[in-house]
Amino acid sequence: MIFLRYIAESFLLWRRAWCRLKMLLLRQGFRRYGKNFIFDPEGHYTFRNIDVGDDVSIGDGAVLMAAESRIIIGNKVMFGPNVMVIGGNHNVTALGRFMYDVKEKKPKDDQDVIVEDDVWVGSGAIILKGVKLGRGCIVAAGAVVTREVLPYSIVGGNPARVISIRFRELETILKHEAELYCEERRLKQELLKRVLEDGKATS
Repeated sequence: MIFLRYIAESFLLWRRAWCRLKMLLLRQGFRRYGKNFIFDPEGHYTFRNIDVGDDVSIGDGAVLMAAESRIIIGNKVMFGPNVMVIGGNHNVTALGRFMYDVKEKKPKDDQDVIVEDDVWVGSGAIILKGVKLGRGCIVAAGAVVTREVLPYSIVGGNPARVISIRFRELETILKHEAELYCEERRLKQELLKRVLEDGKATS
């Protein structure tokens, strides 16, 4: 029994080392990546179309695909396990042809996905083409996001909608912003007021 445990622990140690090495090699394929970027090397990525900032963690089983568009991920971002980000779509409007055979794309079939700083995407969430996840937002586990998420919003469901706001008072958000960002990078009060109004409308 002790011998089997020793074998299991040795295997796990070897597997962690191999995954680490594979991650270090594969991240060279990304269009750009920052410091302290951790991702599942067994995930599926269109490497050349993905930009990643500093301090980003992408969980196990990730799928980040954007054949003709880009996925842009900011700093301090966390993706839980099995998150999917899909930057493209099929052209389904061609008459007299099977969808499988249609290779031509319309301009809106492929759109960038932008994930701003300080975003947390929960396990199993799906982010579709053209979506922008605003600074500091949270996407609940299993959510399907089809449109922009405003900063500091918490969204969930299919399709995802606002279910709460991280901070309830404008002064709290302003203080939070002042602690983290220089003045030029802080969000405008007009936008933050809109965030709070959207949050009150859903509560």
